[in-house]
Amino acid sequence: MTSKPLKVGSLAELKLVKKEIAAQAERAAQAAAQHALEAKRVKAQRSLFQAAAGLVTRLHHQPKANLRPAPPDPHPKQRLLDEAAALREALSDEVDVSSLLDTDEHLSFRRPGVGIDVAQKLRRGEWSIQRQVDLHGLRTDEAREALGSFIREAHKQGIRCVRVVHGKGLSSPGKTPVLKDKVHRWLVQKSEVVAFVQAPRAHGGGGALVVLLQPLRHRTGLR
Repeated sequence: MTSKPLKVGSLAELKLVKKEIAAQAERAAQAAAQHALEAKRVKAQRSLFQAAAGLVTRLHHQPKANLRPAPPDPHPKQRLLDEAAALREALSDEVDVSSLLDTDEHLSFRRPGVGIDVAQKLRRGEWSIQRQVDLHGLRTDEAREALGSFIREAHKQGIRCVRVVHGKGLSSPGKTPVLKDKVHRWLVQKSEVVAFVQAPRAHGGGGALVVLLQPLRHRTGLR
């Protein structure tokens, strides 16, 4: 606030004016000193904070919380398929195939609706053998598992004609073809199998079968 000018009328009044001017100057000096002291204190506090905080880097984006729900655990589709396949491989040794096999010289097999010419073509070797599995010498449980896996994988790969070697049973007790009979029972239980016949002599004769599999994309009918 600006002080009102003093009227000087005498020497005494002049002294009062000088005294008032001196008092104003002193108050102004005190205010300036107080202001400088406050500024120094603020600067010291800022320096202390910067020293405590250290070097900082400006964020270039606003951090956002990820509120998306966690994805569900992957569905074990392939494991379920494998387990289902394993259940299908539970082939029985007790299936009666006497009514299913053609009572020809070599006891061939055809699915219902499959013509006899299919077996004849297999027997004449008109289907090229693309893959084979040798079960000769395996125990029953090993042979069952090996045959089921072989047929399943061959079908998945689009294989149509395969050979299954089961041996003639000459080394079995009583020299009876035990494995051959079981292979017949197992094959008729496999949905992938269309037909089978005893292999021609050049391809194993009585110790092997030539097996025709379903087409990969069409489970009914033949190409």
